[in-house]
Amino acid sequence: MILAATTNESLARMSDLLIYSSMAVYTLAFFAHIAEWVFGSRSKVGRTAAALTQQAQAAAPAVTVQVKKAGGTTVLDKPKVVTRSAAGTRDVPDGPGAAGGTVQGDLYGRIAVSLTVLAFLVEASGVVARALSVQRAPWGNMYEFSTTFSTVAVGAYLGFLLAKKNVRWIGLPLVTTVLLDLGMAVTWLKTPSDQLVPALDSYWLWIHVSTAIFCGAVFYIGAVATLLYLFRDSYENKLATGGNPGAFARSVLERLPAAASLDKFAYRVNAAVFPLWTFTIIAGAIWAGDAWGRYWGWDAKEVWSFITWVGYAAYLHARATAGWKGRKAAYIALIAFGCFLFNYYGVNIFVSSKHSYAGV
Repeated sequence: MILAATTNESLARMSDLLIYSSMAVYTLAFFAHIAEWVFGSRSKVGRTAAALTQQAQAAAPAVTVQVKKAGGTTVLDKPKVVTRSAAGTRDVPDGPGAAGGTVQGDLYGRIAVSLTVLAFLVEASGVVARALSVQRAPWGNMYEFSTTFSTVAVGAYLGFLLAKKNVRWIGLPLVTTVLLDLGMAVTWLKTPSDQLVPALDSYWLWIHVSTAIFCGAVFYIGAVATLLYLFRDSYENKLATGGNPGAFARSVLERLPAAASLDKFAYRVNAAVFPLWTFTIIAGAIWAGDAWGRYWGWDAKEVWSFITWVGYAAYLHARATAGWKGRKAAYIALIAFGCFLFNYYGVNIFVSSKHSYAGV
C-alpha cells in the first residue's frame, strides 16, 4: 500500500514536470512561428518578382483552338475556366501561407511544426502520467480537462497537417492559445491528484467527457478559421472597392487562404463534428440517468450544452439559407463557440450545479 502511494506520488510529480516541460517547448514553437511570419513577409523584392511574373504571363501568347470549317480554318481563343466556391464569391487565389513562399520563412515554419510535435508528445505523456497516478481517466477536474483539451487540440491540428491539408496558418494562434490554456491551468486551476466524486465514477466518463473534449478541440479550430475568415473577407472587400490596406494587413492577410477557402474549411470542420456533439449530449443524459436517476434536470451544464448545440445548429442552417451565408453565418458560429467556452469556464467556476467539479 505504501509502495503504491509512493509510486502514484512520483507519477503525479512526473506529470507536473512534463506539463511544464511541454510549456517550455510550446514557447520555443511560438517564437519559431513568429519568425516564420516575420521572415516570410513578402519583401519589396518579392513583390517586384511577383509583378514581373504576372507581366510575363500577360505577355505570353494566348492559347488558341483551331476549328476546321468548310472552306477554311477558324481560330478561336481558348475559353478561360473559372471555378467559384459559391455563388457571389470572389475569385481570389489562396495566399502563399505564413512562410510567404520564401525559403527562410518555410525553414522557420518547419522548425515550428517540429517543436509543436515534440511539445505535443511531452504534454500527452504528462496527461498519461496523470491518469496513471490516479488510476482513472484524467478528466476529474478543470486542471485535468484543460491539459487534455490542449493536447487534443494540438493533435487535431497535427492530424490535418498529416492529411496534407493547408492549415499551417493555424499554428501561431493555436500555440498561443495552448500556452494561455496551460498557463491558466497551472496557475489557477491546479489541484492535487485525487479520486473521483461518486457521480463521476462511471465508465460513461470515458465516453461522454472524451467526446466533449474532442468536439471542443475541433470547434476551436473551426472558430479560428471563422475569425480569420472575417478578417480576410474585410481585407478582400477593401481591395475590391479600391481601398488601400495598411502594410501590416497586407503582410499578414495576403498570406492567408482566400476568404472563400477559410469559410469552406470552417464550415466543413463544424459540420463534421456537430453530430458528435449531439452524441455527447445524449451520452451525458444517459449518464445522468445512471448517476442521478433522471436524464434531464435543467442543470446549468445541461442547459448551456443544449444552447451550444442550438447555436451550431443555427449556424449550419444559416449556411444553407439564402442571405445568411458568409459573414452572418460566421457571427453565429463564433457566438456558438462562445457558448461552449462559457459552458466550460463560466458554469464550472461561477455557477453552483451538479457539474461543479472545478476543484478550485
